[in-house]
Amino acid sequence: MAYKSIVAMVKPDLTDKVVNSAKQVGATGATIIPASGTGAREAKTFFGLSLDIRTDVVIFLVDNEIVEPVMSAIKEAGRFNEPGTGIAFVLAVEQTSGFESQLSKPQR
Repeated sequence: MAYKSIVAMVKPDLTDKVVNSAKQVGATGATIIPASGTGAREAKTFFGLSLDIRTDVVIFLVDNEIVEPVMSAIKEAGRFNEPGTGIAFVLAVEQTSGFESQLSKPQR
């Protein structure tokens, strides 16, 4: 079975919505890593001090067949059509280990 990794940077207040939306279309789970960063729109300042721009990095490992529906769910739930809300991208996965225990039916 072939897999892809979907990596999404989302606003922390939308993380649960993004994960739940992805699960509704077939994702089995996600790894969430708190992070901070900068992008095209740099951090706003308050009296000369930079405000911390918080984000969550959400990583999904999904079957090739559900990449498109999961990406669509992430885009909608994360409100990626609004400026500065987040991004997602897909990476090829060469090998997996331990993922079999996450599947509803063991693959042979």
